[in-house]
Amino acid sequence: MTPINSICIIRLSAIGDVCHVVAVVQAIQAFYPEAHITWVIGKTEAALLQGLPGVKFVIFDKGEGLRAYHKLRMDLPETFDILLHMQVALRANFAAACIRAKRKIGFARHLSKELHGLVVNERAPAPDRPHVLEGFAAFAHTIGVPRFTPTWDIPIASAQKQWLTALCHSHKIDAQDKVFIVSPGASNPERNWLPERYAQVIDYAAKQGFRIILCGGPTPQERELSHAIQRSCECSPIDIVGKTHLKQLLALLKRADIVLSPDSGPVHMATTQGTPVIGLYAHSNPARTGPFASQGLVAEVYHAVLLAQTGRNAMTLKWGRRLKGNNLMAQITVESVLQQFDKAARALENTHD
Repeated sequence: MTPINSICIIRLSAIGDVCHVVAVVQAIQAFYPEAHITWVIGKTEAALLQGLPGVKFVIFDKGEGLRAYHKLRMDLPETFDILLHMQVALRANFAAACIRAKRKIGFARHLSKELHGLVVNERAPAPDRPHVLEGFAAFAHTIGVPRFTPTWDIPIASAQKQWLTALCHSHKIDAQDKVFIVSPGASNPERNWLPERYAQVIDYAAKQGFRIILCGGPTPQERELSHAIQRSCECSPIDIVGKTHLKQLLALLKRADIVLSPDSGPVHMATTQGTPVIGLYAHSNPARTGPFASQGLVAEVYHAVLLAQTGRNAMTLKWGRRLKGNNLMAQITVESVLQQFDKAARALENTHD
């Protein structure tokens, strides 16, 4: 076997996807401990993964336009043994064209688009109906890495730990307190659940003795969603929406006992920290994009809506088909979410016994 000494990875975005790729990178590191790994990544995503052991990050800032490609070429003058090209977006394909590598491995032909096939000379096999993480894992298998159980080691620095300690102290959250985090906002508002239903779940959790924290990004839409939830709540959740950066949020999700969120980055961030996630899914198949380690806690109507819209099930259609409709999330009932909450809470109690 030809030795592999240098590996370059392209995955620029998004938060959930780079979380999946971390598990793949760390499986590669375990199998090829001497290989130097370089990861071409977006600026926001790099902030989350800062300090990842044994990985050199090269930031691709799409805001720089054409200069970003010239800078990438200057930053990476070497020829890598392997390029794992894990993104089919046009800008990622242009980035791949700037990188020298003996083997450029991309997605299978039926998954290629936007000139992806022109910048690779090998293709990773496509697993049958995979989770997104399993699709990325196929790249590792292509270079000899055997099947692996995903694990994650994303460092949380002392500054973030101190921030979390201060937050808990200011809100009188003790070490033995159970914490339920609700991250209600998705990047696409149609994937948001109804605020009054979030409130019902929050009030239920509070009555079960959980401390409740609302978190999210700084956009006006997320702030308004948070306010709408709080207006419907009987209890008073701690509101830190828009007040955290990604590393702080990662520390918070690690402290959580249960997380509730729609199809969004925090679902997968929490998964990297071993925290159970109740994922809310209507537009995308949770078997493909849901929380990898919490598939049994998903509250979803995707399969019912798919059947209603097409008359067919997910096994007979293109895998990963996304559904459209502004009111699909309203079909997720409070009762179905509470059922998953109770399941997660029982598992939590069992771990403490």
